[in-house]
Amino acid sequence: RRRDSGASAFDLNYQAEQLPRPRRHQQAPGEPMTDGATNTPGEVVEADPVAALLAVLTLSSSGARTTEDIFTGVSQSMPLGRVYGGQVLSQSIVAASHTLPPGRTVHSMHGYFLRPGDSSAGITFAVDRIHDGRSFSTRRTQAYQDGVPIFSMIASFQDEGPGLEHAVPMPDGIPHADELPDLEDHLIGLHPMSKRMFTDRPLDVRHVPGPIYLHVDGEHVPHQAVWLRTRRSLPDDPDLHRAALAYMSDMTIQESVLRAHGVAWSAPGLKVASLDHAMWWHRYARVDEWLLYVQESPSARGGRGLATGKIYSSEGILVASVAQEITIRLPHDRD
Repeated sequence: RRRDSGASAFDLNYQAEQLPRPRRHQQAPGEPMTDGATNTPGEVVEADPVAALLAVLTLSSSGARTTEDIFTGVSQSMPLGRVYGGQVLSQSIVAASHTLPPGRTVHSMHGYFLRPGDSSAGITFAVDRIHDGRSFSTRRTQAYQDGVPIFSMIASFQDEGPGLEHAVPMPDGIPHADELPDLEDHLIGLHPMSKRMFTDRPLDVRHVPGPIYLHVDGEHVPHQAVWLRTRRSLPDDPDLHRAALAYMSDMTIQESVLRAHGVAWSAPGLKVASLDHAMWWHRYARVDEWLLYVQESPSARGGRGLATGKIYSSEGILVASVAQEITIRLPHDRD
């Protein structure tokens, strides 16, 4: 039986005692510099969440290679102790990218969340160079903890070139992020430990019509839109922005399923976990500028829900498409 990965699960009812106790981190040779502390050598706790994002997207390589390339990475501190799914899939993209020549960039990935990840432990990434052609390359990345895979992905990479082009336009009538309330305005009255799940994120997130953290306002419909960007500027490396876009893509996409049924993240006994994730990069965009994530759920049945999304630049350019299936369980499902 598949175990829920918990990769994208939120639980607003946890107690303060469940949070790991930070302790001072001794930096290991070759480890990315940070200005925060960690709970263990495999977990980064940052006063600056964007610095924590940059740290987890910086992988180390032993330089040794047999049939696979091996890389290691750290995890962001998470209040519930489970690795965020967007983190491990973005790290898997980075690991695969390190085996390719400059200019051959990711255009698609398909991955499965296999087991819950422990955010207090490091992650090992094994990359299999499945195929290298004249224009395309294929890589398989497996992410391991304690010798067992927690995530498995196949991604394709391509050299930029000319070809046919069209794109679905951005929907009309969606207010810009600058016209929407800040995240903090929606967290009034929330327990401080629960607030940490949102305020410690490296992303600025603004919902249309509004978030579903505590309750679902308005119609119960299977669609929503979310503006996203990092909380501060990132370096100019395009591969970094592509990986960070993958990190973003796992955030909030589950909510089109929940919103359709009027279920808020704070619903007692709610359990949500990502099963798989697919993404297609169409055009380059910076993730430190506002991006609109238009999401909908075409179906939910048997404890599973499918969510799809399109990511646009603020100028209306289609940047990426995403699909994810989740498990969703409520106490009455077991009655």
